[in-house]
Amino acid sequence: MGNKVLITGMNIVSALGLNLEENWANLVAGKSGVKRITLFDPSGLETQIAAQVPDTFEDYASTRIKKRQAAQMTRVTRMCFACTKDAVEQAGIDFEGFDRSRVAVILGVVHAGNKSVEGSTIDRNSILKGMNNAMPAWISMHYGITGPSYTVATACSSSAYAIGMGYDIIKSGRADLVITGGADSTINPEEIAGFNQIFALSTRNDDPAGASRPFSEDRDGFVIGEGAGIMILESEASARRRKATIYGELAGYALTSEGYNIMAPKKGGVGMAETMEKALADAGVDKSDVGYISAHGTSTTLNDLYETRAIRQVFGERAKEMPISSQKSMLGHTIGAAGAIEGITTVLSLHNGILTPTINLDNPDPDLELDYVPNHSRQQAVRVGISNSFAFGGHNATLVFRKEG
Repeated sequence: MGNKVLITGMNIVSALGLNLEENWANLVAGKSGVKRITLFDPSGLETQIAAQVPDTFEDYASTRIKKRQAAQMTRVTRMCFACTKDAVEQAGIDFEGFDRSRVAVILGVVHAGNKSVEGSTIDRNSILKGMNNAMPAWISMHYGITGPSYTVATACSSSAYAIGMGYDIIKSGRADLVITGGADSTINPEEIAGFNQIFALSTRNDDPAGASRPFSEDRDGFVIGEGAGIMILESEASARRRKATIYGELAGYALTSEGYNIMAPKKGGVGMAETMEKALADAGVDKSDVGYISAHGTSTTLNDLYETRAIRQVFGERAKEMPISSQKSMLGHTIGAAGAIEGITTVLSLHNGILTPTINLDNPDPDLELDYVPNHSRQQAVRVGISNSFAFGGHNATLVFRKEG
C-alpha cells in the first residue's frame, strides 16, 4: 500500500458558520461575514469592522466543552477545541482503535487571545489562558493523545506550516494520524490599533460587506477575521484500514523564508514564486496539472500585486487561464487560522467540483489581469489545487492538494 497522506476529516468555525456544511454553503453562495464589530465598542478606532464568528458561538461551544474547562480557556481556544471535536466526530475516529502514541496534534497559533475582549475574566486563570500551547494541550488531554503535541507560530502562515509539519510526521512513518490546522482571533482594540498604525487594514466602515476586495483597484487593506480550521491527516494504511471517508490527498508542500523585510514581500513576488515552485516539485506535480489556486489574496496593495506576478512567473502564459480566488473576500483574514481554513476550502473545491469566488471584484485592478473567479462560484472539475499563505516576516507556505480517486 502506498504512503499517501490523506485528508479524512475537516471542520471550520468562522464568520460564515459554526460547522463545515454551513461554511461551505456560504462560501459557495459568495456571502460576506464582515460586519461592524460588536465584541467591544470600536468607535475610537479607524477600523470598526471585522469578520466575527456568529453571536451564537458561545451557546454552540457550551454543548462541546465542560463548563470548568471552558472557564480556563480563552474564546479562541474554545473555538479551536469545539472545531476539533466536530472534525474528529465527522471523521468517525475512535481513538480506542489507535495507538495514541502515534497520534499527533500540531496547530498554528499566533497567540492564545488573552486580550481585553475577555473582559472581567482576563485575570482569572491568566496563566492557563495565555499559554501558546493551550490549544494542542487541551485536545491531547481530551483524547488521551500521547504523540507529539505542539504549536507553530509564523504569523499568517502558521496553520499552513502546521499542516506541512503534519504531513512530514506521517510521511516519515512516525504517526498514523495528525490533528492539525489552527485558530486565531485578533478582533481586539489593541491589535486593530496596531494594524491601523501600519496602514494595513481597510477603513471602509460604511460598507462592511464590501470592505475586503482582493485584486480590486480600490482595495484599501485587509479585514480582520477570526475562527478555526481543523484538518485530519491520516496515513493511507490507517485510513484504508478503518474504511474512512477520504476527501483528498495532501500531495506535498513547501516552506520558505524570504529573509527580506518584516512586512513587505520581495519585489515582484520572487519569494512567493519560489515557494510555489518548490511545493510543486515536492509533490511531484507538473505545472500543467494545477487547475486552481487558493490565493493568499489579502486585499492589500503589495500582496495582491506581487502574488499575481508570482503566479505569472510560475505558470507563464497558462496563468491567464487558471482560476484563482481568495476566500478572504468573504471571511476576512483569519491570521493564524487562514492557511487551514483556506486549505480546507481548496480540498472541498476539488472534492465537490466547485470553485469559491472572490467577491467584491466589481472594479478589477487593470495591472492584475488574471481569472480571479469574480463574484460568483463556478462549477469546474479540478484534480490538483494549491493554497498559498504568505506572512509578515517572510514566512511563506504553499500546500498542494490532489483529488482522491
